[in-house]
Amino acid sequence: MREEGEGYDDRRDEGRRGTRAAVHAASGGRLGAAHPRQEGPTDLRLVPPALAAWATSAVMLDAAPAWVTGTAVGCLVLAGVLMTLRVGRMSWAGRVPGVMTGDRPGWPAVTAAAVLVCVAAAAVSAGLHGADLRRGPLPALAERYATVIAEAEITSDPRLVRPRVRGPAPAPTAVLIVADVRRVETRDGATMVTRTPVLMVVDVERRRSSSSASSASSAGDRPSPWLALLPSTRVRVTARVVPPADGGDIAAVLRVRDPEVPEVVGEPSAAQRLAGRLRAGLREATDGLAPDARALLPGLVVGDTARITPELDEAFKETDLAHTLAVSGSNLTIILVLLIGPPGLAQRVERRGLAPRLGISLRTTALLGGALTLGFVIVCRPDPSVLRAAACGAVALLALATGRRRSLIPALATAVLLLVLYDPWLSRSYGFLLSVLATGALLTLVPRWSAALRARRVPPRLAEALAAAAAAQALCAPVVAVLSARVSLVAVPCNLLVEFAIAPATVLGFAALATAPWAMPVAKALAWCAGWPAGWIADVARTGAALPGAGVDWPGSWTGAALLALATVALLLAGRRLVRHPWWCGACGVLLLLAVVQPPPLTRVVTGWPPPGWRFAMCDVGQGDATVLAAGAGTGVVVDAGPDPVLVDRCLRTLGITRIPLVVLTHFHADHVAGLPGVLRGRQVGAIETTAYQEPSDQAEFVRREAAARGVPVTRAAAGEERRTGGLSWRVVWPPADPTVVPEGPNDASVALLVRSAGLRLLLLGDLEPPAQRALLRSPAGPLLAGVDVLKVAHHGSAYQDPGLLSRAAPRLALISAGADNTYGHPAPGTVAALRAMGAVVLSTDRDGALAVTGAGAELGVAGD
Repeated sequence: MREEGEGYDDRRDEGRRGTRAAVHAASGGRLGAAHPRQEGPTDLRLVPPALAAWATSAVMLDAAPAWVTGTAVGCLVLAGVLMTLRVGRMSWAGRVPGVMTGDRPGWPAVTAAAVLVCVAAAAVSAGLHGADLRRGPLPALAERYATVIAEAEITSDPRLVRPRVRGPAPAPTAVLIVADVRRVETRDGATMVTRTPVLMVVDVERRRSSSSASSASSAGDRPSPWLALLPSTRVRVTARVVPPADGGDIAAVLRVRDPEVPEVVGEPSAAQRLAGRLRAGLREATDGLAPDARALLPGLVVGDTARITPELDEAFKETDLAHTLAVSGSNLTIILVLLIGPPGLAQRVERRGLAPRLGISLRTTALLGGALTLGFVIVCRPDPSVLRAAACGAVALLALATGRRRSLIPALATAVLLLVLYDPWLSRSYGFLLSVLATGALLTLVPRWSAALRARRVPPRLAEALAAAAAAQALCAPVVAVLSARVSLVAVPCNLLVEFAIAPATVLGFAALATAPWAMPVAKALAWCAGWPAGWIADVARTGAALPGAGVDWPGSWTGAALLALATVALLLAGRRLVRHPWWCGACGVLLLLAVVQPPPLTRVVTGWPPPGWRFAMCDVGQGDATVLAAGAGTGVVVDAGPDPVLVDRCLRTLGITRIPLVVLTHFHADHVAGLPGVLRGRQVGAIETTAYQEPSDQAEFVRREAAARGVPVTRAAAGEERRTGGLSWRVVWPPADPTVVPEGPNDASVALLVRSAGLRLLLLGDLEPPAQRALLRSPAGPLLAGVDVLKVAHHGSAYQDPGLLSRAAPRLALISAGADNTYGHPAPGTVAALRAMGAVVLSTDRDGALAVTGAGAELGVAGD
């Protein structure tokens, strides 16, 4: 039999709705009969209690005990008064003929009483959870920054993190572990028993290897022993206790000393050992896949994101696909739909899925579904985020199984109520809010929007997918804007493009997970099959994020969220009128496509960027360096890559650079090389040239790995080297070729270039500091530096400049690459003043954005983005 909605025209739809309305009216009840096709109005009575409990939990987590007690007692007293008055009113009305005319008298009072009871329960639960953070010895020890010996039970998977590049060196790699401290021993020998949630931070050094394609992947291949710890394991650590930076659901942060090997004092539970074995088997099964599929598949299946590179993670965030990397209700729903069959048929004779084909009864199917849900929670870890995903996934599953989406609003409200009572910290979780909004969109907006699309002859399955993506985006975008200060313009198409790939990747991934411990060859074959859709998902994310107009900046505040919500409502209202005019719809679609793709010829006409005939461009990549020398149509020599792959890639795309004969990395500080993956992405690169001074060693190794992964040769620059490509020529003037000359540090080992471009002379100084600048003046190249047209000021315009070199160069135009509001004070006012005193025009990216130099001689000019 066909699924409902397929192969019916509008008139039959209207007739079917009329028939259902008549059956519903004849049932005599407000909500209709129990038949899944006899739905009445949506039952919203549980929504106010759930919302009230949610808001109360968020407020009461930090409240004093007196406020918690007063709120709980006051609400219970008021609820008792309301119920007493209602009972008295009903008793009086029963003695007066004709007074009770409705079938459900007094329901407003009952609803109000239910709200008050839920507020009281939420206040008590939140108060107790908040008190957990304030009691015990750890808060007082954190205020003193004391050093303790603690015994802690791990409650979540350890995570390897590397913060964003901020300055010349990235922050140390750290393992973050959420745990409950059970026993504390202070320096004076006092021992205290407690149960306090903490965050343990373990700074670790990754083992180096040149065989991996990326630094994050390398970390995943050779993890710290701390990363192998399973939840429920007990460890003994010596740590310094510090207060948490931003509060949250932890009482303190433990900075662990001696991080090489953890001291395990309690083995994990049997369930967690089984889950760890399954997860490890999945990782082993995916070892032979392409890098993106290898990193993504464990995340799709069980939320294991250890192999996700920062670059790939950023692409998923830019396209609003980050939900695919987290444990979500959709994972569970996909597996259970495979068991129970298509929507609306689970309770009917013609039900489908694996269960009826295997002769499994409906009751046994329900038990199997429950077992699968329990297994999902165990394998994906029973922490609050997984429990949230299981609850929301169960609600979505009920919607699919029964076909009664509107009547499942009470089920969602119940899930919200129980979850915030169980874990009040969820009330402040953005992830929880997004899950509820997405599930609510599925139950409320999607049926109406998909029906409207089918009425306009959109195929049913496409209508359902399009409605789901659009509804989720409409409800979730304001919250995402608060988190990222950005609105994605490609979220809906990207979610549509990956929709058909998520299910096969998830199903095959779970199959590989289940078979890996017993039949690894079979698991590898299943993982290979799952790698294709997983790779497609990664390609969609990368492609969408790389589009110049993939997103627009938006105020990252709740005021900005409200503005976006209003804009969304206005857009929906305008869209209802536009759909009646196909030509207007097509025109709006073309305009949106042009805004997202931003073809360079059109962009140049509209924005004036990049200016025609540009010779040299300085990208705005924040606190770092990334510059481009024009070498022909679509061709450029890139000097440094900045700290962020996304920003430098976006800059090169706006400049129209598709071919790079040479990438020059002046030195190995992270703010000059961390963006290299963005430079290499989707472009023909001839070679990479670096300084001979291989420090910092971890960043030098990172560059070698990136180059090796893409087959790009790496050479070393030395003073006296000259090169040419097209009308562009340059000479390396620093560092000297003499191996006995040892620089004082990476900055003084920077590659400095003297460039000629059709009559234009440029001097690019990297991050040279005064000692190396003075040595450069004394070198054989010193006389060649006089009277340049453009100076790329050394070290982001810092105060450490040699006046003699600035005087010798005497630039007409001085350009500085610095990040807005950086903490280094770049560019230094003294340096800017000295350059201007010499007659130079001084511009910097922190104030003027990206910069491009045009012309030469009397026609020398500069334009900003």
